[in-house]
Amino acid sequence: MDFGLIHFLWTVALMAVFIGIVVWAWSGKRKKTFDAAARAPMEDKD
Repeated sequence: MDFGLIHFLWTVALMAVFIGIVVWAWSGKRKKTFDAAARAPMEDKD
């Protein structure tokens, strides 16, 4: 294995991880959790 092939495989692996995170974050079943987290700073807990 030369350095070019290792660099290519590393790039592909990181791109796959990035796409996986984007799909996870934009999935419909996560919407409630993210909406609650977005409202948390605005809620008065005093």
